Amino acid sequence: MIVTAQETRKLALPALAFALLVGAGVALVGYVDSKLALAERGLAAAKAHRVEASEKLMRIADEEREVKEKLAIYHRLQQLHIIGPEQRLEWADAMSRIKTNRELLDLRYRIDRQTLLVSVPGKPANVDFYASTMKVDIALLHEGDLLHFLDDLRNSGYAYYAVRRCKIARTGQASTGTSIAPRLRASCDIDLITILDRAAKT
Repeated sequence: MIVTAQETRKLALPALAFALLVGAGVALVGYVDSKLALAERGLAAAKAHRVEASEKLMRIADEEREVKEKLAIYHRLQQLHIIGPEQRLEWADAMSRIKTNRELLDLRYRIDRQTLLVSVPGKPANVDFYASTMKVDIALLHEGDLLHFLDDLRNSGYAYYAVRRCKIARTGQASTGTSIAPRLRASCDIDLITILDRAAKT
């Protein structure tokens, strides 16, 4: 088929329009691709930010729960008067109550001077653990009296009671018909531990 010059001139304009449309289409596809890639990068960044924010919130929630748990323990120690200065008068009252309530025949004790066990570094100040050793001499009708005494002592509060040593010996006394004689005698060393928080407001 032979195309004349006149026909060529007639086809020139549509051919140019076609070329322009193809070029515009290619440019549009490239523009859409670049926008899509940009949007995908933005979406990936948003997802990463969301994951990071979610992890941060979880860490904050864990830290908050840990702080609440530690505060609950701290307040419990305060309620038991374990944190703060020694409560020697309260210790004496507790011993008197236990002796009366348990109807112990003979209970003697002596509390030594307070000594520093350990000082734990902290912010803004150290936390010091002190112990005062209480030497107890107690007459027992049976071994259960000692266990009840130690139980009552622990439940009385005002310190953390750590039993270091207890020794039980037979008295050699026999019960008579008119009186009850203690068959056993126990001697114990019990540490009365208190905590002094140097940062606490007094």
